[in-house]
Amino acid sequence: MTVQTPGSSGLTRMTAGTALALAAFATTAGGQKPDSTRTALDSLGARLERAEETIELLRQQLAAQGESAVKTKSGLSLELNGRILLSVFANTRRTNNSDVPTTVRPDSASGAANGGGGIEIRQTTLGLAVTSPSVLGASFLGDLDVDFFGGQLSTFGGRTMPLIRLRTARAVLTWPHAELLVGQEQPLVSNLNPVSLAGVGTPDFTAAGNLWYWMPQVRVTIERPGPVRVALQGAVIAPMTGEPVGSFDTEFDAAERTRRPYLEGRLRFRWGAMEAPAEIGLGVHQGWLAPVRDSLLENRALTFDALIPIGPRAEFRGEAFSGRGMRVLGGGQVAQLYGKGGVVVRGSGGWGQLNLKPFSRLLVGAGGGFDDPRDADLPATGRLKNVTSELHAIAHPGGPLVLSLEWRRTTTTYTTRSWTNDHLNLGVGVEF
Repeated sequence: MTVQTPGSSGLTRMTAGTALALAAFATTAGGQKPDSTRTALDSLGARLERAEETIELLRQQLAAQGESAVKTKSGLSLELNGRILLSVFANTRRTNNSDVPTTVRPDSASGAANGGGGIEIRQTTLGLAVTSPSVLGASFLGDLDVDFFGGQLSTFGGRTMPLIRLRTARAVLTWPHAELLVGQEQPLVSNLNPVSLAGVGTPDFTAAGNLWYWMPQVRVTIERPGPVRVALQGAVIAPMTGEPVGSFDTEFDAAERTRRPYLEGRLRFRWGAMEAPAEIGLGVHQGWLAPVRDSLLENRALTFDALIPIGPRAEFRGEAFSGRGMRVLGGGQVAQLYGKGGVVVRGSGGWGQLNLKPFSRLLVGAGGGFDDPRDADLPATGRLKNVTSELHAIAHPGGPLVLSLEWRRTTTTYTTRSWTNDHLNLGVGVEF
């Protein structure tokens, strides 16, 4: 429906008058009686009046929305989004992190209980986004995403006072066949994550095949149009090791001391509908480390990723990698960077997940992942393998409410034996 402006009301009435005159002529020429013609004209006039009232109401509503929209200093519209998420969780064994575990620890020798349960809300997320249809001839998107998974205060009840954490912050310019991204985002070669509301602070399959760190970078994409849209992508990424640091630690790490950025390239294939395309990618990562003075070690990998819709109600997504030093991209080699004699640990890993949507408000799925370091690179206390499988269901019962249930089993293998943990997570949230 086209909304008429105030200046066009006269034209509308003229057009309506012409239509009424033609209707009167037609009915008279057809031999209808004057009373029948008058009734028809009255009915048309009433309908026209109601249409004009509806158009005026729509015009007022559009004007009110334009005035009430939140604007930035630059005049762009600002969108607020987020999810308030409360998680109830339980574990059967000791883990590296109780609410979002990724590896299993050996049982405590002190005799303390090895499992437990709790409730947390620090996987709540908040986001801001601004858009513009034309910036330098491209569409523009700027967005920011934060959560409360940045740690906890060293005080009583610390877990109930979590610290805010920056996840992603991006500025994206998109032309018809090119794109420029500047900001903090996942690595170019591992840009997928499993679907999960139990693994928001740390994505599912971390240390079991999923490389995910959010890293400052500049990324360029050039795409060739066609039935299969082929794109060549490249990224210059801030170097980092992913090793733990102390409070207020701003010293250079082993990656930053090399004075070299990480470099990544990816060949992308897309096909199908623009709103839900199928996609396959082949990637390469190259980086450097300087753990001691005058040393230069490499971290590198070859990667594969796929996001394949299966009809209107299903999809498969997954990633795989083979390389060395993939701790630097987020938990690779079971979160181990250096091995025997200071070598960079080699290994391979991957994950896959199938998601089904039997109803519009329900999504169910299952997946699994593994990370398998090369045993010869590891010390006697090393983690030889980590395997995770999961089942999940996510429901939107009405309005902004969201419910989730996820079961996850993780088995971590050490040189002495394997330990298995079952993690159960119930999520209750409000999305906006």
